[in-house]
Amino acid sequence: MKKVFKNASFVFLLLKMCIIFGQKTATQKIIVIDVGHGGIDSGAIGINGIQEKDVVMNIALEILRINKQSKMPLDIYLSRYGDTLISLSDRTKLAKTLNADFFISLHCNHSDNASARGIEVYVANTKSQFSDLSTLLAYLLQAYFKKELGFESRGVKFANFQVLRESVDYRPAVLIEVGFLTNEDEVFYFLQPSKIKAVAMAILKGIYNYSNKRL
Repeated sequence: MKKVFKNASFVFLLLKMCIIFGQKTATQKIIVIDVGHGGIDSGAIGINGIQEKDVVMNIALEILRINKQSKMPLDIYLSRYGDTLISLSDRTKLAKTLNADFFISLHCNHSDNASARGIEVYVANTKSQFSDLSTLLAYLLQAYFKKELGFESRGVKFANFQVLRESVDYRPAVLIEVGFLTNEDEVFYFLQPSKIKAVAMAILKGIYNYSNKRL
């Protein structure tokens, strides 16, 4: 029964977004931020017990808060607003319903190597008309992570993740691994509200820069 209610809630969200989308102007940019995992899917578990689904949720909510306070806020929507599990297909379906200008999926990394650290930004490994734009967005985000946070860049990479694969023919899309929960320094970094704010700000600056280039 819970699954039925969750699915119904998601359908309601799609309908609500359709109404909002119908009211947007031609100059507004719509961004979907896919908040990874959720519900019974915790994602990676940090060495201190912190869960990936919570870290990326905190970052996404901070992005919304900062964007709302800006002078020229963008239309940013999340794939989930609470601790619920949304299917990968429904995440990209939301972006299609909104006709989003671009799509960003938020995740945290993990490794058997405790010294592994840094940020990775992924682009679909399938070529399309949006491949170059996705790569541009990925490099801009990497640049802001390094400039604003001093995070080590592990480079822009190419992969066949489902959310990227299902977006590649429709819009620029990237997947960010914001850091390693298996790294002692990075996992405790995400426990600090000020650091969560810094990560959110770096992502927003990358988004604003990219949006201005695409106006």
